[in-house]
Amino acid sequence: MHPDKNIAKDIRDIGKIPIITNILNVICQSTGMGFSAVARVTEDRWVTCTIRDDISFGLKPGDELEIKTTICDEIRYHQNPVIIDHVAEDDEFKDHHTPAQYGFQSYISVPIIRMDGSFFGTLCAIDPHPRSLKSSQMLAMFKLFADLISFHLNAVEHLEDTTSALNKEREINKLKDINQKIFTDLLEKEVQIRTQQLEENYNSLEKLNKELESFAYISSHDLQEPLRKIQTFVSVISEKELDNLSEKGKEYFKRIQNSAERMQALINDLLAYSRTSVDERKFEIINFKKVVEQVLDDLKEELEEKNAKIEIQEMCESSIIPFQFRQLIYNIFSNALKFSRTGINPVITISCKIIDKESTFGRTEKHCHIKISDNGIGFDQKYGEKIFELFRSLHPKEEYNGTGIGLAIVKKIVENHGGTITASGKLQEGATFDIYLPVE
Repeated sequence: MHPDKNIAKDIRDIGKIPIITNILNVICQSTGMGFSAVARVTEDRWVTCTIRDDISFGLKPGDELEIKTTICDEIRYHQNPVIIDHVAEDDEFKDHHTPAQYGFQSYISVPIIRMDGSFFGTLCAIDPHPRSLKSSQMLAMFKLFADLISFHLNAVEHLEDTTSALNKEREINKLKDINQKIFTDLLEKEVQIRTQQLEENYNSLEKLNKELESFAYISSHDLQEPLRKIQTFVSVISEKELDNLSEKGKEYFKRIQNSAERMQALINDLLAYSRTSVDERKFEIINFKKVVEQVLDDLKEELEEKNAKIEIQEMCESSIIPFQFRQLIYNIFSNALKFSRTGINPVITISCKIIDKESTFGRTEKHCHIKISDNGIGFDQKYGEKIFELFRSLHPKEEYNGTGIGLAIVKKIVENHGGTITASGKLQEGATFDIYLPVE
């Protein structure tokens, strides 16, 4: 096929994957960046397949940039991600011709690799302002999205030509004896289900909050449904066709399984984060002791396993959103258990009382002061503000599992109540969270 026809087909194939629009929306919402895209990149061409453009960058699907003016040209050669928080402060890219030509200060791009190992293009995002992008969680999210695009691109190619496409699928996954008709029917049914679901949900999406509730919907449904399909196919193939897989084929399946598990954890935390911003805020006057006792019941097994001690001191009442504050206390307690010191039983102390506190414009107002302390590994105080950032984790994920969203959820809940939160800590001595809620 002529190269131009090849690229035109690639753009059409990407356009047949509805989930990509939601992926670009999630990228912009979670990073704060104004432009995200899937680009087809070859030795001599850079062409947009699909975009989200909130900064009037000016590109639309099918538009091209001169390949040598892009950083994606370099990514095509080394096939490694490139992440820039702030061009002006980046030693490698501050004098690079691409940011100067296109006027961006933050940039992230990861390669999209087809399931046969060939390079397709990049999933990228830019913004004229600096952004905090250099975290393992952010990179993991982009890589998982790139894997998801690769998986669906592969499925679209199968559906276009049943006989040759199924043969390609067998070659890529090293499957020899899958019944052609059964596999084709499964793929066609997947597309029918996804199409029907998108049509049924279109009307309800219009009624949701355009930014926050749609984000929750994407996380809870549109992103999780393809994951369920991936896990279903992997399960069927692993049970019935495992002996027919080559070592490389088994490696592909392991990669899909691991990616799906990481994506599921990320989606669950993103969903919890988005739910804290929905306008359904029903305040109740409630004693915090009741909320704490509910959380302790939820964490009963973890507390027993760690032999943890909970010290409930002075308690008071305040007007709160009960389910959100259960989530807040649960997240802080879970962190204290997770980051406890080896060989030392965790001790978590919580208290709350009504105090006079200087508020806006120097006025003294009544506040509910909630204080939660632990005797865990603590943290360097210079990170006191950064620990509340989305996807921020101060410890290696190899030692402590997590997505870096838990404390971002805590801060969002406090903000929903019109309050403030601060964190203080010392390495190997513990951490303390001080929450101040205005009393009406």
